[in-house]
Amino acid sequence: MPIGLVIMRWNERIGTEVISKYPKEMEITDKTLMQIYSTHEYSGESGLVSLMIGSLNIASYYTGPENEYYVILLLNVDEDPDSYEEGLIDVSRIILQNLADDAYYNMIPSLFQRLSVYPSLNTEQKLAFTYFDEVKRMIINRLRVEGIVSKSELTIWLKDQYKQAFLNVDADIMELIKRDVIKQVTVKGIPSELIFLIKDIVAMRVPPVKLVKDPSDRGLPSKLVENYKTDVKRFFLNYDPNESDNLRVLDVLTNPQAYDTLRLLRTAIVTRNDLEKLRKKGVEDLDNILKMLWEAQIIQIFRDENDNEYYALLSDFYLDLIFPKYLMNVIKTNYDKKSKAEPVLIEYLTILEDVYINRKAIKKSKT
Repeated sequence: MPIGLVIMRWNERIGTEVISKYPKEMEITDKTLMQIYSTHEYSGESGLVSLMIGSLNIASYYTGPENEYYVILLLNVDEDPDSYEEGLIDVSRIILQNLADDAYYNMIPSLFQRLSVYPSLNTEQKLAFTYFDEVKRMIINRLRVEGIVSKSELTIWLKDQYKQAFLNVDADIMELIKRDVIKQVTVKGIPSELIFLIKDIVAMRVPPVKLVKDPSDRGLPSKLVENYKTDVKRFFLNYDPNESDNLRVLDVLTNPQAYDTLRLLRTAIVTRNDLEKLRKKGVEDLDNILKMLWEAQIIQIFRDENDNEYYALLSDFYLDLIFPKYLMNVIKTNYDKKSKAEPVLIEYLTILEDVYINRKAIKKSKT
């Protein structure tokens, strides 16, 4: 568990300047801040540095010369700073997008909590953070149409399209590679590295099948069972899958407290007393979390004749990687129109064949 978070910038008049920290009582010396600054200054580029200064284990992310902000995470001695890199990039972008009127200031405690859980995120959460990020989603959406794009062209396009305060294309591409969504390849005769989409992300609401199958066995009084089944059926009769709705749910999945609450609700229909036990597991803001789940149409609340409340999933969410078969048509279109060089398309077919065979082999071994 990290010790604290410091937001620093370089001030030409006074040097290093702490503009926010959490917790507020945490102490960090000017000498330590100057050492962090000097380490980043050596490369002059945006990115992560990790260093030990005395007993302090530090992961620091520099946003680059255009902004000159430093997001510094203080860690316990036995923690790995590199495991927080993606989280620091994510948090840096949020802070820079909310500089106006110091809007980021009240977000610092929740951002610290968000950072703290990064090393322990499961596959679903990692994928949620990836797809919730606007820049990564832009990359995926373009590749869904074209299949292939050169890294240099993609970089220029993103800088033109994304008008926000912070952009680190190399870091975004690297994360998508880690998630097994894209592959970066050099093809002989092509001057720039190429980015290939090798897996797509599918995201949609799904019914909470296990709960609906036997609500009584999952904790709902028998008199409320038909009401629950009717509400779930009504919701999905009117459900229209779209990106706007997906982002509403992803906002929940990327909130650590909301996700812990969702994990409980996936297993049972619970009372308020059951939910209160989550406070011991770090869900401190339970009322706002429940409001968030309600407004996102993820939960439904039922009351029995004694006015006891029962919290049940109205809709669950499916998020996973799929093999993008539709890219065969994209490759054929590129070939027919001669919009991509033939060696590039052959390389792409080879890559997709390998991905498909590996995927089949993994499924077979699991079976």
